[in-house]
Amino acid sequence: MTWSPQLPTDRPLIAPSLLAADFGRLGEEIAAVEAAGADLLHLDVMDGRFVPDITLGPVVVQGIRRGTRLFLDAHLMVVEPERHVQAFRAAGADGITVHAEACADLPAALAAVRATGARVGLALNPDTPFDPIRGHLADIDLLLIMSVFPGRGGQAFIPSVVPKLEAAVAERTARGLEYLIEIDGGIVPETAATARRAGADVLVAGTAVFRHPPYARPIAALRTAGV
Repeated sequence: MTWSPQLPTDRPLIAPSLLAADFGRLGEEIAAVEAAGADLLHLDVMDGRFVPDITLGPVVVQGIRRGTRLFLDAHLMVVEPERHVQAFRAAGADGITVHAEACADLPAALAAVRATGARVGLALNPDTPFDPIRGHLADIDLLLIMSVFPGRGGQAFIPSVVPKLEAAVAERTARGLEYLIEIDGGIVPETAATARRAGADVLVAGTAVFRHPPYARPIAALRTAGV
């Protein structure tokens, strides 16, 4: 399937999460993971309301955009995300993902992302069931299944999300849809293999990459996990 001409389609995609990078040398960190074979960059955006912490905003995304050609995947862990999607798109985000739990009007939020020209992502927390969002799957390009509760890096993978991954794959196949399935949280080679077997296309990894330089080694380990 073709999600973006920037992204390969013949292998699992590795998306280092910049939340785990050294922000004191962020430009160097981005250049290093790009050189090491990262396919896209995952940008964790937190507002202090949907999750307790506050992280980067559009100004930081704009700086990241100037420093890389990689696809920027903005994961908005914010309430009322439709108020912010235009700013993140203008800053250079290629894809914008909103949380089902954060949207009072989910169709309107997805439409707001689509209107910017960005790829449309929908995220589900570990305890959010799959069935209620089935009706929205034709409107998205990416389904992000959280395998930890959002808001803090370094958490352990929650195995109970695996059936949700499998359901997302089955639904995509049955309906002939083309959304990518992304998994985020506690991804190391062992859990990456589990996620890949369940059908995940995109693996988000923070500490598993940025705490193990040189970065080509952990990226390759994630990409070949389960092979």
